[in-house]
Amino acid sequence: MRLIYTFIYYLIMPFVLIRLLWRSRHTSEYRKRWSERFGYAPCTIYKKNIWIHAVSVGETIAAIPLVNALIKQYHPHYHFIVTTTTPTGSELVKKHLKNRVTHTYAPFDVPTAVSRFLKRANIKLCIIMETELWPNLLTICNKQKIPILLANGRLSEQSSKRYQLIHRLTKQMLGAYHTVAAQGVLDGERYLQLGLDPRKLVITGNIKFDLEIPAELIEQGKIIKQQIGIERRALIAASTHEGEDAIILAAFKKIRAEIPNLFLILAPRHPDRFQKIAELCKQMHFETALRSQQTPITTTTDILLVDTIGELQMIYAAADIAFVGGSLVPVGGHNLIEPAVLGLPILTGPHLHNFTEISKLLQNAGAAQIVNHAKDIADAVIALCSAKELREKIGKCAKETIETNRGALQKHLECIERCLILI
Repeated sequence: MRLIYTFIYYLIMPFVLIRLLWRSRHTSEYRKRWSERFGYAPCTIYKKNIWIHAVSVGETIAAIPLVNALIKQYHPHYHFIVTTTTPTGSELVKKHLKNRVTHTYAPFDVPTAVSRFLKRANIKLCIIMETELWPNLLTICNKQKIPILLANGRLSEQSSKRYQLIHRLTKQMLGAYHTVAAQGVLDGERYLQLGLDPRKLVITGNIKFDLEIPAELIEQGKIIKQQIGIERRALIAASTHEGEDAIILAAFKKIRAEIPNLFLILAPRHPDRFQKIAELCKQMHFETALRSQQTPITTTTDILLVDTIGELQMIYAAADIAFVGGSLVPVGGHNLIEPAVLGLPILTGPHLHNFTEISKLLQNAGAAQIVNHAKDIADAVIALCSAKELREKIGKCAKETIETNRGALQKHLECIERCLILI
């Protein structure tokens, strides 16, 4: 089965490269550093390297506190190589981890690229964040006696059904892991149903609950809030996807009929949509400031468009209410923990299959509310803006829910310690 997969991967490789070129129309970084994707990682002077792989933004955010803890515990005995597959992930690594780690793009999942990467990078332990199952990467690491840990593992019902279609290959891939540290019981059960050895499963909780937003980022967010105006309520629509921005703007228009000075912070998920959304705001006659251009925010500014990468945590600190995207359309939702850590009331759409347990926790605590369309959003925001005590009560519930569920980071460190014994 893996041979068939590898053969198909080699066949489609030209199309993979064409896709990178296509995406580089909007994000030029996609046409740079291609050699790294073929396994030509920067040669390292370090003899013992721990590899942490995080696909993109969400996984990188989860990895940052883990990497910080690993550096504190194991540097200089081990060096750390962090890989991503997207430029946005790369930017986050550089911004938050700086020169304390080496960043490179992950190799394509073909034997030549993976083997070349492992040799050049002197990998002793592989930590894969959240959902990644790559047949060649897992097989080759296993053959080279490199322990593999799946950290913060999550597996949605939809993903589980897809993996069931290739059950034999999936069981082989899961067999390559030394440990699967699953976020929750449901995730763990799905891994077991796919053939994971129960002895390899550890339920750790979600490492994202251990998120600490640096004080300097919160202060920077407060400065933006001062620019908006302390007396103006600010709604942030974060990580929005295609089809959601128009709904948010329609809701914003409805709210402004009741609350004329409401301010909207719009933070799309993908950089290649920034220009399109700026044009949409203009078409709807909203005065829009662009974060990338440091456009001054005045009393007549309606919207701040966050057309930058890696600033979401800071921007959340400028808001009073948060809508988290990827949820009005069937994407599966995004990280609800960041706004909760800051004590923001949270609105989210119904499509939350990637964050089922987190969303249920916050909903049960009264910290998150499901909205289905523009009218729902408008009604919820108007109610929250009209009642300061209600906002503060919901925000307090959000923070307390996060505090109650911390502790996954320490459990991950214990799993990693057991893996390192094998080296």
